[in-house]
Amino acid sequence: MSVLRFGPGSVARIAPIIGLLAALFVTPVRADPAVAFMEKVARELLAATRTKSPELIASVVHRYGDVGFIGNYSLGSYKGQLLPSDRQSYITGMVRFLGRYAALEAPKYPVAGYKILSSTQGASGVMVDSRIDLRDGTSYEVRWLLAKYGSTYRVRDAMVFGFWMTPFLKKLFEGYVQENGGNVRALVAVLNR
Repeated sequence: MSVLRFGPGSVARIAPIIGLLAALFVTPVRADPAVAFMEKVARELLAATRTKSPELIASVVHRYGDVGFIGNYSLGSYKGQLLPSDRQSYITGMVRFLGRYAALEAPKYPVAGYKILSSTQGASGVMVDSRIDLRDGTSYEVRWLLAKYGSTYRVRDAMVFGFWMTPFLKKLFEGYVQENGGNVRALVAVLNR
């Protein structure tokens, strides 16, 4: 029977084998699905905003936003007045509006990068915390509210500087409808211009 001897270079030779064995026997920690979802959304949203294209930004919002919920919430007290035949046009116009707004505002806040931090379960859904780093060296935190849809999520809201965004959209939309005599179709028309 031969004796196994370790010489000066033995550790370097067996390190890859130990690494392989560890990989085989150690159960990997599963990635947080909400964090993984927000990584994908953030990557696509950042790429879209850098193009300054309202259409590309709107396509990201449409793909990952909980646009039905956001649309209903944003109509506030007027949501019951939206005709079923106008619903798709309203949602399309709302998403287009969000894309145009983001395209106008994005150049004011040039993003250098972001970091998706962690998630927690809240009463309204999953909260995902992130940090946005601007090119001027400043940073701010954004908390994303996600709603679970089957095996994936949709972005329902975002909190920036301590304020949720959908209440601002609701105030804007309700105000427009009120200024137009309570006519929801006036809002649908202006969103689709």
